[in-house]
Amino acid sequence: MPKYVIFFSLTGESVARFIDHPGDRTAAVKAMTDATGGTLESYYWMFGKHDGMVVVDVPDSQTAAAISLAVSASGAFRGLETHELFEPGDLAALAEKAATVRNVYTPPGG
Repeated sequence: MPKYVIFFSLTGESVARFIDHPGDRTAAVKAMTDATGGTLESYYWMFGKHDGMVVVDVPDSQTAAAISLAVSASGAFRGLETHELFEPGDLAALAEKAATVRNVYTPPGG
């Protein structure tokens, strides 16, 4: 099953609500992921550009996009970034495909 990392940034209003009513959001994230037929691997809060991230295994990219749309529609987030993750063992096959494509690609003005 494909694995995705989703970075999230909360709105100021969401942060204020969390401060007023702190709690573990893991159950809500797990329930949403389970509803898609996927699994929650990890969930972290962090410093920096994003407020946190989750790593999920979901059936396909359409499911990952649906999660992103559903979460965005809540209005609780000011930004989301979803990225598919690849295992290190997949890199050789990716490089082989890239070599095939590179041989037929013509850059702009080329």
